[in-house]
Amino acid sequence: MPISTYTDAAGDAVRNIGDVASGLVTPTVRLGVTGLARSGKTVFITALVHNLIAGGRLPFFDAAAQGRLLRAYLEPQPDEIIPRFEYEKHLGDLTGEPPRWPQSTRRISQLRLTLEYASTKFWKRRLGHERLHIDIVDYPGEWLLDLPLLRLDYAAWSREAVEQSHSPDRKDAAKTWHRALAATDPSGPADEAYAAKLSDLFKKYLSDARSDQYTLSTLPPGRFLMPGDLEGSPALTFAPLDAKGDARLPRGSLWALMERRYEAYKTYVVRPFFRDHFARLDRQIVLIDVLAALNGGATAVTDLERAMIEILECYRTGSNSLWSSLFTPRIDRIVLAATKADHLHHESHDRLEAILSLLTDKAMEKARYAGAEVKVMALAAVRATREGQAKRNGETLPCIVGYPLDGETIGQRTFDGNEAFAIFPGDLPADPKKALKGWHTEDGDMRFVRFRPPDPVALPSGGFAPFPNIRLDRAIQALIGDRLK
Repeated sequence: MPISTYTDAAGDAVRNIGDVASGLVTPTVRLGVTGLARSGKTVFITALVHNLIAGGRLPFFDAAAQGRLLRAYLEPQPDEIIPRFEYEKHLGDLTGEPPRWPQSTRRISQLRLTLEYASTKFWKRRLGHERLHIDIVDYPGEWLLDLPLLRLDYAAWSREAVEQSHSPDRKDAAKTWHRALAATDPSGPADEAYAAKLSDLFKKYLSDARSDQYTLSTLPPGRFLMPGDLEGSPALTFAPLDAKGDARLPRGSLWALMERRYEAYKTYVVRPFFRDHFARLDRQIVLIDVLAALNGGATAVTDLERAMIEILECYRTGSNSLWSSLFTPRIDRIVLAATKADHLHHESHDRLEAILSLLTDKAMEKARYAGAEVKVMALAAVRATREGQAKRNGETLPCIVGYPLDGETIGQRTFDGNEAFAIFPGDLPADPKKALKGWHTEDGDMRFVRFRPPDPVALPSGGFAPFPNIRLDRAIQALIGDRLK
């Protein structure tokens, strides 16, 4: 069901008319950046802004490659109630001693980047340079997975959640919660402490199911994993119950308490997020950790495919007119990006794109039919490895060289984060269908490990050079290139 179903059309129109009016002075593009946990949202935004401000080499971003991008700089926060994306802090993490990855996105945030450029149109150049505001809106993809909850009452959601937790790929992670659930009487008294205990056990199950052991994706309620500023709120203190039937349960029961909080979650958490932030996006990039799903096997890949369908069904997509911009704004460009391409040799980058394209084919069909432009690519906003070669049994293998993070393992070897290693990650299969069914290298080890950031390069004039990347320029061109002509 499209997001427009859950937005207040009159309220949207008032906000959008204001946005359009301000855009007559300086045009603005609201760019949404999302993805599930550890997909690289914070790193992507930091690298994008740093490359544009510092004049990074971006050969496939037309405005930069043609010398028309004159200046890029940050401006004050445009929305007073949305936290600012902590660009300076995140860049400090990447350029520290030693460099480290920034903390993951846990709440919504925003940053305004302004670009000054020379137009390709002769008459515009005669009037001077142009300006474009890019309002970057960063939010957890887990929050999008809450949209289907708006169609479900508490009883239906409980049945679905309990049934799903007993599936072969989830039941081990849910064992402790299952024991507590079996000992719970939904018709018993509404005990606050017991409700909190059940909620905590349910959240632990969701967290464990997302871990490297299972790598599952469809785990709503999204705020249970990414609570943001609502951590500890009663609106996040509920869990499914097994009523074992459709009989009405008494008021004042544990069931009634959980049901009331579930409905409050939908009313005061889910709907406002979509109404206040989602309905105003113009462009969207969805970052996807395909390699983590491949590491998790066929079950994790299937679950990621289901998550992508649910996420992309949230968007109101299609081409925009003046009327639609005022009353029903649409996202007219979407980029789906498989992140961490630097974990593979370049010979597998196109194969990674093909896997993502097949993985999201059903999800993209509706957006393309509505008139939105959808692009799929493999990228690494910050390249943590370089390429090399190694010999094994007389055979030369294409390798990647980097510093595996402390605790990462390959087979029986555990890395300590202090030494660089040449790793043969294996070649992705030429047939993407094979990858979606579960794929392993010949010896059964997929060898996708996480690396620490590369060492920063200080500039004589101060600051640091933009980090190397893979196809970041293509992503920027796909998202905003048309607005800089």
